[in-house]
Amino acid sequence: MNFTDLTPLAVVLPIFGAALTFMLIRHPKAQQTVSIALLSITLLLEISLLAQVWDGGTVAVKLGAWMPPFGVVLVVDQFSSLMLVVSSAVGLAVLIYATGQGAADGDSEGPVSIFHPTYLILMAGVSNAFLSGDLFNLYVGFEILLTASYVLMTLGGTGPRVRAGVTYVVVSVVSSLLFLIAIAMIYGATGTINMADLAVKLAHLDPGTQTLLHLMLLIAFGIKAAVFPLSFWLPDSYPTAPAPVTAVFAGLLTKVGVYAMVRTETLLFPSEDLNNLLMVVALLTMVVGILGAIAQTDIKRLLSFTLVSHIGYMVFGLALSSKIGLGAAVYYVIHHITVQTSLFLVTGLVERRGGTTSIERLGGLAKLSPLLAFLFFIPAMNLAGIPPFSGFLGKVGLLQAGVDLGTPLAWVLVAGGVAVSLLTLLAIARVWNRAFWRRPEDAEFPDPVLLAGSSNGTKTVLPRMMVGPTIGLVGMGLLLTVFAGPLVQLADASAQEMLQRTSYVHAVLGDEGVAALEQNADTGVKP
Repeated sequence: MNFTDLTPLAVVLPIFGAALTFMLIRHPKAQQTVSIALLSITLLLEISLLAQVWDGGTVAVKLGAWMPPFGVVLVVDQFSSLMLVVSSAVGLAVLIYATGQGAADGDSEGPVSIFHPTYLILMAGVSNAFLSGDLFNLYVGFEILLTASYVLMTLGGTGPRVRAGVTYVVVSVVSSLLFLIAIAMIYGATGTINMADLAVKLAHLDPGTQTLLHLMLLIAFGIKAAVFPLSFWLPDSYPTAPAPVTAVFAGLLTKVGVYAMVRTETLLFPSEDLNNLLMVVALLTMVVGILGAIAQTDIKRLLSFTLVSHIGYMVFGLALSSKIGLGAAVYYVIHHITVQTSLFLVTGLVERRGGTTSIERLGGLAKLSPLLAFLFFIPAMNLAGIPPFSGFLGKVGLLQAGVDLGTPLAWVLVAGGVAVSLLTLLAIARVWNRAFWRRPEDAEFPDPVLLAGSSNGTKTVLPRMMVGPTIGLVGMGLLLTVFAGPLVQLADASAQEMLQRTSYVHAVLGDEGVAALEQNADTGVKP
């Protein structure tokens, strides 16, 4: 069976689930069952799509039998299918975690009738963005997930969440407006918004026009990906949301922006004109993000700054424009989605056990909850890039690509990447030493609950539906190390496919599109 014919279901199933769960507004248990079941089915479908294109090749699904570049087309290749699988796996784990948290809290953080439909709409928007074969459909995917994220961020209606939500909405609207203006200008200049068609036609534009359109797309996507200096909004927005919402935002939303940047740089504007600019942006994102993390005393804010910092590694690999660099960036994206999400879920458990995420009040958690300490330690070391974890493997690939390029700026990036990795270890070790290792009474502002727990040996039982998904995601992060060989090969193959562009263009436009692409190369038309 050709599972790629079922590609639209990756978007349709979550939307159908959102409608169904909204109809089950008076039946919370049924809502939970439906949302988890449909997201699980979506994950199985996406695994089938990944298996279909694992050995190479790109498949385009034309919706409504409209032929491109006029109709909507969904494109499945190695990169998009891998992103679909990882995002749905992480999304499913967070959904189960949120369900467990809601049951434990009596749904005080927000009504289930709102959360489940909105969450599924968010997942539909993420899937649509990864599959989109034209810029306007990509814009629609962004708007779907952003609209859902506005609701999720303000669940509970507390003052800090509403204030953070306002900032998030304003920044997102500005980003979307820039993207929409860029789409209109691209359509006006080329007469198309199909990305495969643009891969051919953008090359015929005036170089100045190409640069302007290129920059507009990068700025719009850079805001969504939270690259410096467009990342100011993230550390103040994400930590205020409920733990599962923060986790899925950190894991997925910024990576959709990174995904769009990858498509822009490899498919639409494969020239190296802005590579040096991207390298500088990558370095500043890494350095400014980690310096902000070191200054934090709250675990959520610290992790939010490390999130910004490690986006810089992905832009680093993208800016190198090489198979090794892009392949390492693809692998690092997969690693970071998994590890960063698991750390935010563990932080939610820390807040439940210790009553706070301030490292000035925490202490003794390793003794009070050894399992919680283990669940934090593994992804924390992974994030810091300690061998042999996947974070180390991804960084080694990026550093190798930088060394191979050999330019002075590339060497500066290599040095910066090493320094930021060490500073990440410092920030994580600081959290471990204060929150987990030291005695509760040694905290700057000792928490009475932790002091009582330390003295009488009592242990708070964490909900199984919260601990189980967290263990699953931590285990998934370890699997990225165990199966690093085939995953790195897949990442390298996807990088090669994206850099060549012919497979993507052929899947959408056929032989005529490839011939036009090759004619551009033969005639020396600058992409």
